[in-house]
Amino acid sequence: MKTELSDGEWVLMNQLWTEAPRTITQLTAALKEDAGWSKHTIISMLSRLEAKGAVGYRDNGRAKAYFPVLQRSDAARRETRHFLDKVYGGRLGLMLNAMVDSKALSQADIEELSAILEKAKGGDERA
Repeated sequence: MKTELSDGEWVLMNQLWTEAPRTITQLTAALKEDAGWSKHTIISMLSRLEAKGAVGYRDNGRAKAYFPVLQRSDAARRETRHFLDKVYGGRLGLMLNAMVDSKALSQADIEELSAILEKAKGGDERA
């Protein structure tokens, strides 16, 4: 299943992850102001997302009600891996070093990363 999402597909999926199921009419109303997308654009995107296995729908008589099949956490994990592979050759250390060098990490980011690393270390200890 190809689940890499385009930027536009992320916008649409975020709508579905926030509230689902949603009809094409509901999605069009929600995205019209921010994205400026027409009903036909949303239908095309939903078709692509359905082909990727990212969304499904229930036929409620008059309208299809779309819902996410792909979980946000799975999509984020795949996107993160794709980004790391593409930009940093899969090496997390290179990315973090670039962020440190550019002073892109706040104190809160550093504390969060420290907590994550402590958790990772704790998971490897064997009693």
